[in-house]
Amino acid sequence: MKLSILDKAPVFPGYTAHEALQASGELAKLADKWGYSRYWMAEHHDMRNIACSAPETMLGFLGAVTDNIRIGSGAVLLPHYQPYKVAEIYNLLAVLFPGRIDIGIGRAPGGSPEASIALSGNFLENVKKMPEKVTELLHFIREDFPENSFFADTKATPLPDHPPIPWTLGTSEKSAELAAKNGTGYVFGQFMSDKDGAAAVNQYRNLFEPGPEFSSPYTVLTVNALCAATQEKAEEIAYSVMLNKVLAEKQLVNDNVVLNEEDEQKVQNLIKKVVVGTPDLVKNKLEELQSSFQADEVMVVTYTNDFQQRTESYRLMYEHILKEDNQQL
Repeated sequence: MKLSILDKAPVFPGYTAHEALQASGELAKLADKWGYSRYWMAEHHDMRNIACSAPETMLGFLGAVTDNIRIGSGAVLLPHYQPYKVAEIYNLLAVLFPGRIDIGIGRAPGGSPEASIALSGNFLENVKKMPEKVTELLHFIREDFPENSFFADTKATPLPDHPPIPWTLGTSEKSAELAAKNGTGYVFGQFMSDKDGAAAVNQYRNLFEPGPEFSSPYTVLTVNALCAATQEKAEEIAYSVMLNKVLAEKQLVNDNVVLNEEDEQKVQNLIKKVVVGTPDLVKNKLEELQSSFQADEVMVVTYTNDFQQRTESYRLMYEHILKEDNQQL
């Protein structure tokens, strides 16, 4: 199994944004050493508990402290930006770190309505232009504008020997169709979707048109997973994390709060969306999901209460999935 990491740079209670971003650097170094395939940074805005609002900035940092692992955005929220500038940024990263840069493309706002207005004005109007924006971005990355087009002679310099690899991120058949039409890889966000993911992934495969980077469909399944040495410990962490999430929504602090029945059900429903357990259980469940979706790769996002718990979860997955699989080859 190929395993990758999606990092949101969480700012845990009692920690600073500086500590959160440094922790991402430390985890990326370990992921590189352990043999994870990719390390992607998510983009969020106006969120006090998430430190990464600019993945492209973090990628320069992560590239400098790692050697082999692919690094990328999960995702560039393209409605906010001009394709040409995005192409320049990721081409520059691809020059700095040859053969290691991924550019994940998404359409979510990534934050509050006010933050979206501050970033790009009318976000909904920009979303409507998403297919055209993606096409333009890919032309800049691939250097294949038609000869008679306005941008035919415009280059997103510097031009890398190994251009960034484009991926489309989504949770619907619409995003799957966009990925297929443009010949990009497809990343399905199973951890943030209540929809029929299998239908979207199948749509991508059925409609796929080969592009410069992918001659055949390539699917990454993103899963929320939490691993601990014992089932009891894993469930304890998961409950605490989701309890804090529900309390935060109600602007309460976890100080021996007794939940009502409705809020307790919310906590349990959130836990159900997470693969929680011992290394063997998590391995079996991830393999089951990979088989169910026929995914080429699994990307894991992990929510915990602190940096140590998060690192330990990824270490256990390395020990019991990546390391064991390599030893069996």
